[in-house]
Amino acid sequence: MPIIRIPTPLRPYTGGSAEVSVAGDTVGAALNDLTVKHPDLRKHLYTEGGELRAFVNVFLAQEDVRHLQGEKTPLKDADQLRIVPSVAGGRDSTVDHAALQVNQLLIILLLIIAFVLNNLWVVVGVAVVMILGTVVQQPGFKPVYFLLRAVNLVKPEVVADNREPHLFAQALGATFVTAGAVAIFYQQAATIGWALAWVVIVLAALNLFGGFCAGCFVYYWFNRIHVPGFAKTPPPNTFPGMKPKGS
Repeated sequence: MPIIRIPTPLRPYTGGSAEVSVAGDTVGAALNDLTVKHPDLRKHLYTEGGELRAFVNVFLAQEDVRHLQGEKTPLKDADQLRIVPSVAGGRDSTVDHAALQVNQLLIILLLIIAFVLNNLWVVVGVAVVMILGTVVQQPGFKPVYFLLRAVNLVKPEVVADNREPHLFAQALGATFVTAGAVAIFYQQAATIGWALAWVVIVLAALNLFGGFCAGCFVYYWFNRIHVPGFAKTPPPNTFPGMKPKGS
């Protein structure tokens, strides 16, 4: 039978159970069986009109079922669904860390190529992509991620996490890269410019290979000292800046 993983805030409505075995050959049928077994849960998942609430995200493996066939998405007996509520204010509380990793890898590679070739314009290009990504609230190189995902070179890795610290980290990195590009342009300060680029390379590598986001750590530190605009707190049982474990 398929299994549905229940997030901590909703477990009081399932008698404390973190997982519930359900019957059903589609996502909708499985969710319906879940609410039949635990009726108090229904109002937290569905509107009065019987539609799945906008802030309730249901994942099959690492895919949001809204990106598949919605509640008509077929299920097999060995499948596992996860319910991930969104955070207050309508922001999605999940982050695809595979997209972040592709973003970090391209930043590292392009900046190293720029350094080896002593090419200012590659640095400028990286800065522009990072700035545009921050403006549209996505990893700057996410279109490349989609291409790699389309040919099955990467797979989604969606975990419960806050988007805002990662966007802040990207904005912080974009600031360093932009400052570095300006310094390189004025050749007298080129050494400082390349040093700033290498700071971004090292921090991106720390995130990619070590799972620690320095910019996210700064964001959460600002939250801790109550700086306005830094409202998010680290996911439960997660050191600030470290990648949360998949739930």
